[in-house]
Amino acid sequence: MMGVGKSTVGRRVAKQLDRPFFDSDDEVVARTGRAVTEIFSTDGEPAFREIEAAVMAELLSSPTASVIAAAGGSVLDSTTRTRLRDSGTVVWMRAPVDVLVGRTSRGTHRPALANDPRATLTQMEADREALYSEVADAVVDCTAPIATVVASIIAVVEKVGAP
Repeated sequence: MMGVGKSTVGRRVAKQLDRPFFDSDDEVVARTGRAVTEIFSTDGEPAFREIEAAVMAELLSSPTASVIAAAGGSVLDSTTRTRLRDSGTVVWMRAPVDVLVGRTSRGTHRPALANDPRATLTQMEADREALYSEVADAVVDCTAPIATVVASIIAVVEKVGAP
């Protein structure tokens, strides 16, 4: 979900595991030369999801073990969910909606939250919970301090023993 800390935590996990780090939204921007907000407002969500799925396919097909901060909506694509399950260890970083509202209220780069962030995040959680559960090897509570979250994720990776 937005605001859970995927990018911040992902960078630290990647550094500790000595792996490259990729943020799927940053990769969309790098490949299109356009901000996510621009793609949403100009081309619409379906066009963005198509680009996102292509980016995820490329990232997940790499033979190099990496850490990927997959955008929360990437699980909406069934092919991406299959690729996630088949490509390595997937950690569902989870935090309550109240926490996410607080964390996401500071930025303007989240077009889906423009009108009513709490209602939108609550609906997203309801819509995506089963999808996150479907792909996740583990769930990590992201209300803990960042160092604890990072250590928890590394422990999951080491326990699962997968890339």
